[in-house]
Amino acid sequence: MAPSLSALLGLVSLPKPSLRALPSSLVPLEKPVTIQCQGPPGVDLYRLEKLRSGKYKDQAVLFIPAMKQSFAGCYRCSYQNGTRWSPPSDRLELVATEVYAKPSLSAQPGPAVSPGGDVTLQCRSQYGFDQFALYKEGDTGPYKGPERWYRADFPIITVTAAHSGMYRCYSFSSRHPYLWSAPSDPLELVVTGTSATPGWLPTEPPSSVTEFPEASRKLNISFINKGSTTEPSRNITIFPKGSDSPIGLARQHYTKGNLVRICLGAVILILLVGFLAEDWHSRKKPLLHLVRAVHRPLPPLPQTQKPHSWQDKGRPDGYTHGCHN
Repeated sequence: MAPSLSALLGLVSLPKPSLRALPSSLVPLEKPVTIQCQGPPGVDLYRLEKLRSGKYKDQAVLFIPAMKQSFAGCYRCSYQNGTRWSPPSDRLELVATEVYAKPSLSAQPGPAVSPGGDVTLQCRSQYGFDQFALYKEGDTGPYKGPERWYRADFPIITVTAAHSGMYRCYSFSSRHPYLWSAPSDPLELVVTGTSATPGWLPTEPPSSVTEFPEASRKLNISFINKGSTTEPSRNITIFPKGSDSPIGLARQHYTKGNLVRICLGAVILILLVGFLAEDWHSRKKPLLHLVRAVHRPLPPLPQTQKPHSWQDKGRPDGYTHGCHN
């Protein structure tokens, strides 16, 4: 006897939904955020749950107009089609930021690193926090730091161009894992020497020279120094003198281009030698013994209003565990 259609459908598991926070799961206090559960078309019922609270809402979207400490926590959702429940979504950690003062972020030995070198990003707090998180602009998730009072080190070994960018860090306590500090001031990590051939230099002599507006020559070379990174920004305009033949003018232009190229190559080589010497000198310095600071208490949590009421009802099967700290 052929199995019934309902029995066949029961053997096919429903796909799990996705859960996300818009615009971000890191939400400053008093800022809006939307939690959205997304399943396949034709869902009969959505269920959104805040784990470890025993409360849930039968809806796909939760809009929070002003972030409070009470909304911070771990969420997940599922949906129902007929009598069957889908597997739960991946857990979403909603974090309230700007609860504490911001930490500081620095780079050792410096924010300018040559390719293949090493650098350590250090996040420090004035409070006795034991948890730190480092974010790189454009990445989706944080780099969690080791449990260490007051500071965390984030070493980056064998730096490449992909490591360049803007970084920020946060500090928080393992006792309140979803209440974070304000972000540190941004730190830009610059990988030097990633471009060896200037694109403005000609690779071949010009085939013909047809017109020159006036008999003058102007040469402008400017350098922009940002931090410890030297990046050339060049503007060169050459107008030859006299009424030489087009072939002679082309050769003169090409010869001067080679001369400028050689000079710039020498400057870049001297800068690279300076960076290598500085890196070698810093590696020879003995490591200072770190003295653990006297333990200081955590700052008190700000007072918040009571959270909005959630339904205290039973949960579908599979909702038994909360987010792991």
